[in-house]
Amino acid sequence: MRILLSLTLLFFVADFNAQEVFEPLDVFELEYAGDPQISPDGSQIVYRRTGFDIMKDRSFGNLWIVSADGKTHQKLTPNDVNEGSASWSPSGDRLVYRGSSDKGSELFVMWMDSGRSARLTQLEKSPSNLSWSPDGQWIAFTMKVDAKAPVIAQMPAKPKGAQWADAPRITDRLKHEADGAGYLKPGFTHIFVVPASGGTPRQITSGDFNHSSSLSWTADGKHILFSANRNPDWEYDFRNSEVYSVAVSSGAVKQLTDAPGPDRSPMASPDGKRIAYLGYTDKVQTYQTTKLRIMNADGSGQQDIFPGLDRSVKDIQWSKDGRSIYFMYDEYGETKIARFNLKGSYTDLVGSVGGTTLGRPYASGSYSLSDAGNIAYTLSKPDRPADVGLFTASKGNTKQLTTLNEDLLANKTLGKVEELWYKASTDGRDLQAWVVYPPNYNPAKKYPMMIENHGGPILNYGDRFSAEIQLYAAAGYIVYYPNPRGSTGYGEEFGNLLFNNYPGDDYQDVMDGVDVLISKGIAHEEQLFVTGGSAGGIMTAWIIGKNNRFEAAVVAKPVMNWISKTLVADNYYGYANSRYPGQPWENFEGYWKFSPLSLVGNVETPTMVMVGMNDLRTPPSEAKQLYHALKLRKIETVLVEIPEASHGIASRPSNLITKVMHTLAWFDKFRTN
Repeated sequence: MRILLSLTLLFFVADFNAQEVFEPLDVFELEYAGDPQISPDGSQIVYRRTGFDIMKDRSFGNLWIVSADGKTHQKLTPNDVNEGSASWSPSGDRLVYRGSSDKGSELFVMWMDSGRSARLTQLEKSPSNLSWSPDGQWIAFTMKVDAKAPVIAQMPAKPKGAQWADAPRITDRLKHEADGAGYLKPGFTHIFVVPASGGTPRQITSGDFNHSSSLSWTADGKHILFSANRNPDWEYDFRNSEVYSVAVSSGAVKQLTDAPGPDRSPMASPDGKRIAYLGYTDKVQTYQTTKLRIMNADGSGQQDIFPGLDRSVKDIQWSKDGRSIYFMYDEYGETKIARFNLKGSYTDLVGSVGGTTLGRPYASGSYSLSDAGNIAYTLSKPDRPADVGLFTASKGNTKQLTTLNEDLLANKTLGKVEELWYKASTDGRDLQAWVVYPPNYNPAKKYPMMIENHGGPILNYGDRFSAEIQLYAAAGYIVYYPNPRGSTGYGEEFGNLLFNNYPGDDYQDVMDGVDVLISKGIAHEEQLFVTGGSAGGIMTAWIIGKNNRFEAAVVAKPVMNWISKTLVADNYYGYANSRYPGQPWENFEGYWKFSPLSLVGNVETPTMVMVGMNDLRTPPSEAKQLYHALKLRKIETVLVEIPEASHGIASRPSNLITKVMHTLAWFDKFRTN
């Protein structure tokens, strides 16, 4: 009897452990740290702690504060509203932040000695880009100011009580909608200042231009630096922007740069003598690396000061002494923080930054800098979303300050993430990818393998936590996700290989990785599956049009026809010449050549087509072209349309689960093991 009981208990424990994998509803339990802001003295870090409400199916975030030694960790305010955009005053005695509710967003200030907060504003729109003046007396921010829509015809008055149709929506703007936001009401974003002790905000920019960039005060507090496109033809010269300064007292604007291309993100040096900024001279191509530039405060002496780094620079910050500039960049599939010494060399300080894009393992993350050069940042790991990390300059070491998901994920067996490098068969280039194995992977067993193609295509995947990929692995699939040519992190030439050649050799890059995994005995020819969204959907549709090696495919939010997509998407004006030469009506054959729909006559793979019904980036009409073509050809197919979902299908947790569960259900239908 005792032996039988022991065996029963053993089987129960084994079964219990076998089920302790990442499950769909666990998505609602995930949390991540974002926007960590270290105090000037380096003693405390305020960050936004984001989680998900299973009843409202939305994310929410509150501000939390953690001490640099990790001993104190608590919620910052008693507010039960969405909070974010925290920023320390120059002296560290106060904190400004944004609090949001159903009624809108407002600015709040907290006095750190008392812990008391006060609302500073009563705003009509949500504020962004909060920035303290050097003396701590003012706060600058940006906010949209509405304008009137055009009126073409004066309608006759309707009878009293009549129930006529709504008035038409009329626009005469080049950009009038945006995916995720929908129709954009007329108006322009301007810069405002408000006393840090509260009062009436004052608008300091004017004109029919958008001033929606980050803001940087000059050392004397008399001017604010920003980037914008204030050219007369700004709507059509949309890739261009310049650096400007605006006088806080008078609103007088001075243009400081004039190079073709995007000059942006200006940061005034602590002594007020120089301005660091980002940009590149536009060569009108698919991908160009963003350069670190510097100029004198009056705009003279402009130069690229870091030409040797063939990577895009982002998020620049001056050191307190003005001798160095800190920045982030992607090195293949890893995001790093480095310090540039103004003499032409740099030092990597921190790696594994990211972890704030939970759906798929894209680059993300942020950091902030203390007066002594300590860095608070979002720490990314393959098996955890972002936590708060701290780099201590005096010791040269890093440590993790939070463990936001240990209560959930410490009890789960996750899929192991393994880096893979291989050679491109077309030209011998080194290519990076990752393989995620099912929990408790047994190399002696055959598993089905799926490709997860990334979007963009000018983006990258990395060894970062991904809820979607972990759910696929937990369902028994090996997941292979590559960074083929066109991905960022390899340099400008590599990214620009897609110029007038997309999809092109990137297809072969993806398939080369499949062949490598088969040669290693990890993947098996009779159990291959493929999926991807956006540019990944394009690649998936292209793959099944090029070969019939896959048991099934899920094509999510694809572009099927570059001619139709280019003229109906929310960014319709941005493709000509940078992707393919000319407009669609000028280069019909070129646009069609790279349209996956041109290959649909070859498709034999059972295919699920998935799209958000509110998608403005790759509209549902694109997905339907594939679905309808496959139906007419009597290829096994199904169309999944997700209500109220924009291009970012997984922005709501339930939609992320919907996407994954439908993908798995379709693939499972064709699995043989």
